[in-house]
Amino acid sequence: MTTLFTPDHEWLRIEGDVATIGVTDYAQSQLGDVVFVELPKIGRQLKKAEAAAVVESVKAASDVYAPISGEVLEVNDAVAAEPALVNSDAGGSAWFFKLKIVDPKELDGLMDEAAYKAHTA
Repeated sequence: MTTLFTPDHEWLRIEGDVATIGVTDYAQSQLGDVVFVELPKIGRQLKKAEAAAVVESVKAASDVYAPISGEVLEVNDAVAAEPALVNSDAGGSAWFFKLKIVDPKELDGLMDEAAYKAHTA
C-alpha cells in the first residue's frame, strides 16, 4: 500500500489497481468544522483534475478533485452521513471515494509524504 498526495491536499491510498481518496489533515484544518460532504455517484467516470466531490465547512465550500482518472467503485456513506468525521479522522475513516486506476502513469506526478510535508510547510 502506497500513500500519495496532491498539491490540492488530497491523499490517495494505492492498493493494486484501486485508489482510495480523501482530503488531508492539513486541508481539514484549513476548512474548519465540516458540515456537509457530497460524494460522486458509483460508476461515474472521472477525468484527472475533474471536480469529484464537495466539502462544505462553516468557512467555505471546496471542490475535491479527482487526482487521477478512473471509475468510482465505492463511496463512503459514513462521511456523507457524519461530515465531522473529516475533522476527526481526515486521513483514515473519512475517505471519500475509491477509484479504479485506468492509467498508472498519472500517479507519477504526485508527492510522497515527505514532499507533501515540505509543500505545506
